[in-house]
Amino acid sequence: MSRKKPNTYTAEFRASAVKLANGSSQSITGVAKELGINVNTLHTWVSKYSKAKVTEKPELTDEHLNDELKHLRKEASRLTEERDLLKKAAAYFAKERR
Repeated sequence: MSRKKPNTYTAEFRASAVKLANGSSQSITGVAKELGINVNTLHTWVSKYSKAKVTEKPELTDEHLNDELKHLRKEASRLTEERDLLKKAAAYFAKERR
């Protein structure tokens, strides 16, 4: 009994197989049969490539950073005003107690 050598697939083939499986109306089983690969292999590729996309950080653009900076400056200004108002209120009530 001889063991069959496991197939090796290129990264391009794997990526196109995953793209086909995700974008097709066929089931993963149907896509795997059509491509001539093992169903479990395709399932593994789909889960692997899907996790890789999820863990990637979104690219931050200058516009996005400028918007966030603008928002943070506005919030800092509001918090400074609140702090100053609370200081005045604390001083007022401290005088009133005496």
